[in-house]
Amino acid sequence: MRLLKIVPDNTNIKFLKLRVPFYVISVLLVIASWFLVFTNGLNYGVDFAGGQEIRATFVGEETAPVAELRDTVSALPTVEDPVIQRFGEPNQVSIRVKLPAEAEGDPGFADAMTVSITNAMKEKHPDVRIDGVDSVSGKVSGEFRNDAVLALVAAMIAVAMYIWIRFEWQFGVGALFALFHDVSLTLGMFALFQLEFSLQIIAAILAIIGYSLNDTIVVYDRIRENLKKFRKMPVPELLDLSVNETLARTVMTSLTLLVALVPLLIYGPASLFGMIAAITLGLFVGTYSSVYMAAPILIWLGVNSDSFVPEETVADKQDKLARGEG
Repeated sequence: MRLLKIVPDNTNIKFLKLRVPFYVISVLLVIASWFLVFTNGLNYGVDFAGGQEIRATFVGEETAPVAELRDTVSALPTVEDPVIQRFGEPNQVSIRVKLPAEAEGDPGFADAMTVSITNAMKEKHPDVRIDGVDSVSGKVSGEFRNDAVLALVAAMIAVAMYIWIRFEWQFGVGALFALFHDVSLTLGMFALFQLEFSLQIIAAILAIIGYSLNDTIVVYDRIRENLKKFRKMPVPELLDLSVNETLARTVMTSLTLLVALVPLLIYGPASLFGMIAAITLGLFVGTYSSVYMAAPILIWLGVNSDSFVPEETVADKQDKLARGEG
């Protein structure tokens, strides 16, 4: 019985032939992503924004009356600038309100605000069901944001340092740029579509960093082996060879993950949609960056056939002279 091979053994795709246009496109996408982050901002969940979040289902109604709810909640004296969005099914909503500064540390105020909002909804829609209430103070949410940023930066720096020590400094720089590319595009997606950005998404981004790193190290390890094996091969050709040799493993890993992610993305609970969407995007951009970010940058950073050849010491030279080889 013959085994199914998704990628044939003789595959020879010239990935590096289009490295310049793809690099330009990637840099433009990174710039566009950060532009969206700074202009549109991220739709912070209660974890990062602080305040109260009330999730409700309008039982017996096809769609939630978002516009009406916005007017009703905004009219309450204790509520300022509520954010009301559909959450999950068309008849489900998420109501997020910030707590005023004077309410900091006063759980009674937050409880009273929740009661006033739920009572206002039930007055016009008696069948409304309250699915959950979350409360986070402004101080705690600020600490969450700072810790999340530190976690992402620390993970990326640690990855770069490991690859620097394991390979050469050029490989560390290449891996760091690939990770920055992946994280930037993920943040850009959340800024563009205004998906809720919470602690779950930080976990998803850390998972993306891990996946991208794993794929990049596999490619880098094959590049290092081939640099020692094919000393006279031009570097672009050697990089193409290395990527093609690891392509079967990359495709199989990506497809296996997609088999698990796509059903969750389509049929999974709404509370996990943002996390699964981030990991799914990260799967594609992580694979792409390993090929078109991490590999081509080695050419511009000066990696060549002598990069992994030990330098000849004075003792080595004297030994060669003694043997008459100098």
